[in-house]
Amino acid sequence: MTKRNLPYRENPMLRWSYSLIAPLYDLAISRPLQAARSRSLRSLPADTAEKVLLSGIGTGLDLPLLPKLHHYTALDFNAAMLARAKLRGAKLLYEGLQVDWVLGDSMALPFADAQFDHVVLHLIVAVVPQPAQCLREAARVLKPGGMIVLFDKFLKPNRLALLRRAFNPLSRRIATRMDVVFEDVLREVPSLQVVSDVPLLAGGWFRGIVLRKA
Repeated sequence: MTKRNLPYRENPMLRWSYSLIAPLYDLAISRPLQAARSRSLRSLPADTAEKVLLSGIGTGLDLPLLPKLHHYTALDFNAAMLARAKLRGAKLLYEGLQVDWVLGDSMALPFADAQFDHVVLHLIVAVVPQPAQCLREAARVLKPGGMIVLFDKFLKPNRLALLRRAFNPLSRRIATRMDVVFEDVLREVPSLQVVSDVPLLAGGWFRGIVLRKA
């Protein structure tokens, strides 16, 4: 693929930093976010086996919380993070979890249109340089009527949040963005409709959002 088709290369430091923090990632966020992750993933159906894309799987902290009946495709842009996810997935293989692994870009997914019944976007929309492109790609590979299960941190519309915005120029280069307003992102992907939107953590900074493709 060309550089133009790999938008994450707009921020090469982000890829380097995630390689560096991969060994520490679980220690930093596993326990504080586990309950919120679990609540978000309850939006996946538990009665019919379907195809689910985990776009931005990271180290695989979602894997033990997933319904085992689905067939999952787990994608991440960082080889070090994906390697840790694979190790976690291998431990769950004998419990019936089916996962295919893909090294790829959430902003330029290597899949044809309408391939998945559902897409999980956990802590990725507010990480990538182009949040709307990430959501647009998720909608592209989603079948009509399918759901996007999203968990992330977003600023509320028209909220100043001066401290978060002050840290954003640094944080967006090494870990995550602090300035993403979900409503602005969604406006650029008109094929998606909000099914539910609930606060999950930190006074509503972290939200669980379910979207459906028309």
